[in-house]
Amino acid sequence: MKTTIENKEFSGERPLFGSKDVVLRGVTIHTGESALKECADVEAYNCRFEGRYPFWHNDNFIIDGCTLTVDCRAPLWYSRNMLMKNSLVESPKVFREMQNLTLEGVTMRETPEAFWHCDGITLRNVTIDGGDYPFLHSNNIKIYNSHIRAKYSFQYCKNIEIYDSEIDTKDAFWNSENITVHNSKINGEYLAWHSHNLRMIDSHVDGTQPLCYAHSLVMERCTMGAAADLAFEYTSVEADIIGNITSVKNPLTGHITADTISEIIIDENLKAPGDCKVLCRK
Repeated sequence: MKTTIENKEFSGERPLFGSKDVVLRGVTIHTGESALKECADVEAYNCRFEGRYPFWHNDNFIIDGCTLTVDCRAPLWYSRNMLMKNSLVESPKVFREMQNLTLEGVTMRETPEAFWHCDGITLRNVTIDGGDYPFLHSNNIKIYNSHIRAKYSFQYCKNIEIYDSEIDTKDAFWNSENITVHNSKINGEYLAWHSHNLRMIDSHVDGTQPLCYAHSLVMERCTMGAAADLAFEYTSVEADIIGNITSVKNPLTGHITADTISEIIIDENLKAPGDCKVLCRK
């Protein structure tokens, strides 16, 4: 049976250290450190977290309807099996070295360096508004119906699935492997350079110099915005593009087919094998 702590305020260092089977309702954690360190089977509802490092080394916990403020620095590290719902996160360096974390209906505002070195991330109806380098070196990521606005997203990641989402970012998917994007919009400069096995289906790409130095790129029934110029340089690619491509430059091998292509640049810098077939349907 769980113990309930309701409408209480705590501060200082480790006020609830090592708690097990506890439900927090309307609790405020003020200035201090490590309020819920080394805990298990904790549920927090409509709570406010202001102190640093509240959830370190936790197992099997729920955070629902809570606020993690900007002063709640590095709030969730080295923890497993987390469900966060309907919450606001404004904390820097959130979600590090974690396993099996699910976020639903969560808003993250100006949260730099989030989701580093995590394994097993699921986002549903999540908004990430600001920050840089989210998801660095993380694996096994699934994202549904979410909006991400951040710089340098998904670098050095493996096994990413994105559905019905919009990502506004610079340098997304650099050096990442095994990525599938369904019915989504990816807006940003230098998309997916040095990526491996990126597959985009019914999706839209915009931003300068996308999809260069990519290995085994597949695009099915995709569209590309006017800013997506100088695309596919030194890339091995199988692409079916609906509409126009602004410009294609020195693709490495494979096939690129579009309704129209405004400019095809094949120059003395083309690398072997240099046998990519670039075709227009119109």
